[in-house]
Amino acid sequence: MADIAGDGDEAKGSGKLVKLADYRKEKLELPVTFSRRELDRILNLYGFMVAAGEWKDYAIDHLPDQALFSVYKRTSEAPMFQIIKCPRLARKQGEFSVVNAAGLILKRGQDLDRVLRIFDKKIGVVRA
Repeated sequence: MADIAGDGDEAKGSGKLVKLADYRKEKLELPVTFSRRELDRILNLYGFMVAAGEWKDYAIDHLPDQALFSVYKRTSEAPMFQIIKCPRLARKQGEFSVVNAAGLILKRGQDLDRVLRIFDKKIGVVRA
């Protein structure tokens, strides 16, 4: 027990004053999440692909080191594609990437819109 005899030094024997926000950051490992704008862009693409009959289901995972948006053709399968946000790679290869079912990275970059362009339909000439 701390001695509270009133010797003039009230800080003696007391605990350390810490900001609650700093304490929570140290204790709670917050997962990586998609921002509202990023999630809006991804769900907009998802809506178009569902309307086209390409995709059927999705899952969102928030892990300590990355956020995943997984896309499924059927619910019981492994994901066809994963849109990954990994802030650790932001200054290296790029924060966002698209990975196929085999684990091959199809596109990677800093800008989500550019990375998602891999799903844009290519217009080509049809020969009869």
